[in-house]
Amino acid sequence: MTKIEKIVLSYSGGLDTSIILKWLQETYGCEVVTFTADLGQGEELEPARAKAEMSGVKDIRIVDLREEFVRDFVFPMLRANALYEGQYLLGSSIARPLIAKHLVGIAREVGADAVAHGATGKGNDQIRFELAVNALDPSIRVIAPWRQWTIRSRMQLLEYAEKHRILVPSDKRGEAPFSIDANLLHTSTEGKILENPAEVAPDHVYQRTVDPIDAPDAPEIITIRFERGDPISVNGKAVTPAALLTKLNGLGGRHGVGRLDLVENRFIGMKSRGIYETPGGTILLAAHRGIESITLDRAAAHLKDEIMPRYAELIYNGFWFAPEREMLQALIDHSQAFVSGEVTLRLYKGSASVISRASPCSLYSADLVTFEESAIAFDHHDAEGFIRLNGLRLRSLAARNGR
Repeated sequence: MTKIEKIVLSYSGGLDTSIILKWLQETYGCEVVTFTADLGQGEELEPARAKAEMSGVKDIRIVDLREEFVRDFVFPMLRANALYEGQYLLGSSIARPLIAKHLVGIAREVGADAVAHGATGKGNDQIRFELAVNALDPSIRVIAPWRQWTIRSRMQLLEYAEKHRILVPSDKRGEAPFSIDANLLHTSTEGKILENPAEVAPDHVYQRTVDPIDAPDAPEIITIRFERGDPISVNGKAVTPAALLTKLNGLGGRHGVGRLDLVENRFIGMKSRGIYETPGGTILLAAHRGIESITLDRAAAHLKDEIMPRYAELIYNGFWFAPEREMLQALIDHSQAFVSGEVTLRLYKGSASVISRASPCSLYSADLVTFEESAIAFDHHDAEGFIRLNGLRLRSLAARNGR
């Protein structure tokens, strides 16, 4: 195999990627460029720069991707009302293709022949990263240390760190901590007690939302305006995509909105249990379905609901850059041409409930549905023929079956 001259590493500055950085330098004997994506994870990212410098890295990239993340990845996904297995809002899944996109972009810029990530061999993220790289530039090799090195336990990981004088924070030395992934859309927590789905998750697992029981006793009313399927303002104030999601995270978190305790089916073939907090995304999902309820034609709305599970599964499994996802996205985006207007919601004790919706593109007609005399001519007798035609096959079946 040809020698690798330069590697771009997806680097958080945490224990795992700090060890991976040193392992790459030792194993391949080449320059390693670090790339740290700011996706709104709420952590100070400059320590990652300092740790990379201590490891001798000359080219350190810390890139603010918050606006791109929400505008070009989260919002398109929300136009589809995407939920994996009917519940999960895909917070980790949707971040990986964006990170991979920039890994590949930096690799091209600096002339690297490989990229590396810290995902383990048991999870979904390795698949998402590598399928994205395959789609964007198959000439770039992908290095997955967890599938290559001889480290097989947490103890061996810590021993490697001690041997190479890699700083190990005190909270990483004892029992394995929770595995946490965070970005502007969600926080996910796995591991420790959560590995037993029969155990109740302890309160300290939750980071972004208050317990709905402890949420304010008074509801909060908010209004979200949409334009062509995307939210553009909250309570009358227009904001950027990232600022909008940040605002809704704060509102939803205060009212305990967006908690999910889920046992899901990983693409790789095992079940896993995780705690997800997606306050802003949960509000947006409810609001988006609210505005679609008055602006989408029935058949269009039902078709969207039929393809949504397939679309969500493609994202979960790592096929964001696959042609079938892009084809479905074109259909979804076309459906949003008239999805504009305002939705009002009530946030209360863990729920985000639509209480009103209005649109200049509304298909709703009070004159048609009213029980009172209507200004629009509607002949009730027409329903008789409609029912008889739809009942024709049922009558034929009944006659054949001797009912």
